[in-house]
Amino acid sequence: MKEELALAGVRVIEVCNVAAGPFCAMLLADMGADVVKLEHPEGGDTLRAWPPLSDGYSENFASLNRNKRSVALNLKSPADLAVAKALMSEADVVVENNRPGVMDRLGLGYADLKEANPRLLYCSISAYGQTGPRAQEGGFDLTVQAMSGIMSVTGEAEGAPVKCGVPLADFSSGLYGAFAIVSELLRVRASGKGAHIDVSMLGSTLGIAALQTSEYFGSGRDPARLGSAHPRNAPYQAFRARDAFFGMAAGNNALWASVCKVMKHPEWRDDARFLNTGDRARNQIELRDLLEAEFAAHDAEHWLAEFRGAGVPCAPINSYSQVLADPQVEHMGWVQPLVLPNGLKTQTFVSPIRVSGRNLPIRLAPPALGEHTEEVTSALRAAQ
Repeated sequence: MKEELALAGVRVIEVCNVAAGPFCAMLLADMGADVVKLEHPEGGDTLRAWPPLSDGYSENFASLNRNKRSVALNLKSPADLAVAKALMSEADVVVENNRPGVMDRLGLGYADLKEANPRLLYCSISAYGQTGPRAQEGGFDLTVQAMSGIMSVTGEAEGAPVKCGVPLADFSSGLYGAFAIVSELLRVRASGKGAHIDVSMLGSTLGIAALQTSEYFGSGRDPARLGSAHPRNAPYQAFRARDAFFGMAAGNNALWASVCKVMKHPEWRDDARFLNTGDRARNQIELRDLLEAEFAAHDAEHWLAEFRGAGVPCAPINSYSQVLADPQVEHMGWVQPLVLPNGLKTQTFVSPIRVSGRNLPIRLAPPALGEHTEEVTSALRAAQ
């Protein structure tokens, strides 16, 4: 199946730690790229130490490093540094997520490589970008969520700032990086000229906040925390039923009419507070109170069945154990068995992308540290 994957034949060298860069490179690997991950011989990618550990192997690391080969190199050793430079000089893509300037000081920056490899795409992922007044500031997902405004709109209205439970800054920058690399590969094939791609976590999180930034540009007001509610739509949030919360989103007038029918309150359609989407959004607290007074009569599953039957989008508030066992996830084949390098069997969530009805394969299990050093470097070392 390898030859059928879109990026088969593309060689990627990854010099990354933790999440943003490894996720970017794994997206390319899932599409068939040959990703060679360069790691320090002592410990490797710091994500290898993150729990949960299955007989010493990190399942967090496994989730972001399938379909890759690991090469252990000490980039402070002249011999290993020469091997790294040789690998990059023959690669199609380099992905790195070090602080700006680190790769340059090692002699592995884009300026050091582009003359020997003019077709090279070099993608740098950092907190704030390669240039500018904050370029040298470090950043993690938490600090970028704080800086980018995400924490100002996450949580309940009167509550403390809350970060999103999923590391949006890390993974959005990884997605932007992979998208940019694949797009630029098309241009390189036509022109033969590589480029340095600058992806910042700050810019990526602002990029996916288009509705929030446009709200500010259009109104001059900062978007506010609304809990699970929506600033321009209602009913569109989590609601409390007799036993639990559930999510329901009636995002247009036709769906609102269906809600009124399910609730056996046709008069709500003609209520001046709820005539259109804007009216309902402005009066969503009163609307929520009306709905929850009715929802209290039955369990969440009753209301979910009623709204599904009426074609109104709704869902339970799942835990991860619940959603991973959902029949839709099973049907799509997204949870697959995985054997770790220590021989232990686990499971992983594979790429959600399906091509012509087929899932992208796990071609390589996540590697042991330095598992492929000899395989990848033997020819290079012999030539030196």
